[in-house]
Amino acid sequence: MSIVEERNSAHPLHAFTPVPVPSAVPGQRSAPAPGPARVPTLRERTAELAGLRERIRHGPAPEATAAQHAKGKLTAHERLQLLFDKATFTEIEPWRRHRASGFGLEARRPHTDGVITGWGLVDGRRVFAYAHDFRVFGGALGEAHAQKIHKVMDLAEAAGAPLVGLCDGAGARIQEGVTALAGYGGIFQRNVRNSGVIPQISVILGPCAGGAAYSPALTDFVFMVRGTSQMFITGPDVVQAVTGEQITHDGLGGAEVHAATSGVASFLHDDEESCLAEVRYLLSLLPSNNRELAPPASTDDPADRRCEALLDLVPADPNQSYDMRRVVEEIADHGEYVEVHERWATNVVCALARLGGAVVGVVANQPSSLAGVLDIHSSEKAARFVQMCDAFNIPLVTLVDVPGFLPGVGQEHDGVIRHGAKLLYAYCNATVPRVSVVLRKAYGGAYIVMDSRSIGADLALAWPANEIAVMGAEGAAGVVFRREIAASDDPARTRAERIAEYRRELMHPYYAAERGLVDDVIDPADTRARLVDALTALRAKHAPLPSRKHGNQPQ
Repeated sequence: MSIVEERNSAHPLHAFTPVPVPSAVPGQRSAPAPGPARVPTLRERTAELAGLRERIRHGPAPEATAAQHAKGKLTAHERLQLLFDKATFTEIEPWRRHRASGFGLEARRPHTDGVITGWGLVDGRRVFAYAHDFRVFGGALGEAHAQKIHKVMDLAEAAGAPLVGLCDGAGARIQEGVTALAGYGGIFQRNVRNSGVIPQISVILGPCAGGAAYSPALTDFVFMVRGTSQMFITGPDVVQAVTGEQITHDGLGGAEVHAATSGVASFLHDDEESCLAEVRYLLSLLPSNNRELAPPASTDDPADRRCEALLDLVPADPNQSYDMRRVVEEIADHGEYVEVHERWATNVVCALARLGGAVVGVVANQPSSLAGVLDIHSSEKAARFVQMCDAFNIPLVTLVDVPGFLPGVGQEHDGVIRHGAKLLYAYCNATVPRVSVVLRKAYGGAYIVMDSRSIGADLALAWPANEIAVMGAEGAAGVVFRREIAASDDPARTRAERIAEYRRELMHPYYAAERGLVDDVIDPADTRARLVDALTALRAKHAPLPSRKHGNQPQ
């Protein structure tokens, strides 16, 4: 008998309750009084427990599992097996069932109530998790379902351990009404309370609609899988009814949309196996909580390794493009790093890597995308990454090659000032060790925002081709010498002379260093060694903030 078939029967733990003997019929001799009912032995009870537990673990009828697999999706238990080290997952509250009635719910009371909760080890470190089971009520959240998630979130907070949510559910359980909505409220409250306290990771492995989409948006990282993951507040049917727009589930809230357009998804994968493997890798780069440092790793990549390739990789001409990711590969331990939001706001690179075995957060302008300018989306992306690193004690390395903020009416009207201020706020508020390196150009307000010494970088280094200035020489000459150029008999020659003069006087590589705004001008090949040395020296940095409830950061 499956769990679903069992729901109308007596509770299985009452299976050994003695059946009452009927009274004797008048006129007949009474049968001898029966002896006391046999009490099952503890071994029998334990065997019964094992059987029930196994049936609960397998879930509903095999057809439900087959349907899940037919969609290219794993079951909740299969996902948990991939997430955790072998045989380390401990499930809690597997017997939980809802108490709702009406709309046929009283006849449908499967165990687990559609969510698996518990803890296990990932690379030997404690991690808590919950996984929606789409085979039970489509993974929809009801009161009991929510209480299980509340419980595991509270345990993760108390234990100071990361929390991973494997999301595959159809939103609130409509039949339970407002109690389901209240359950979401409890989840959101805990997401916010634990923000910056323990790492929270959401893995979207199926539909995630309505209120279910807000919890992932409150967590630190969101993973999605092509073809099977969707997130939206209102589905395609509602969109069509209200606006007349016709769109598919994937077109509205699929993985590609959220990875490249909305910026909701931090990571995008082709299948669940590679996705969960990447979750494990990400956890290895994060501390268990905000009171710890990220776990170090031994490495045979020498800390003082020279990076000669950088001398040829980055053109001295500030107008030539190159791929900043290759710079990150060159300086990181064995060239390994994990990029966050790789497909969204591509003009800035945000990545976690190791330098000398220690985890660092890298923020870098990307000259191969929009010439590396800062705009609304890149400012938002970098600001959130900086805040995450600061919350979890991850030092920041900023690689600067920025021509300024993206000009345009659309940018100004859409609030580039407000959004650019988010990145400025995040850096100014960060107390972790911070080292910036100016590779080439660093102009205007964008230079200040990209963790300059003036906003609190502990160390500012620069390569010998750097240009730190209010703006490029061409633009500056056009402003400073505008009248002289206009009055000249040979404006082109005069302009060229004044550009050369401005560059010679104010944009030479040592101008900022002479004024203490750059701590040293370094050989690019020594970048890795200098970064490792600087971060080692700053490891014990302590920079307390003023006493306050919280800041009022730009929105």
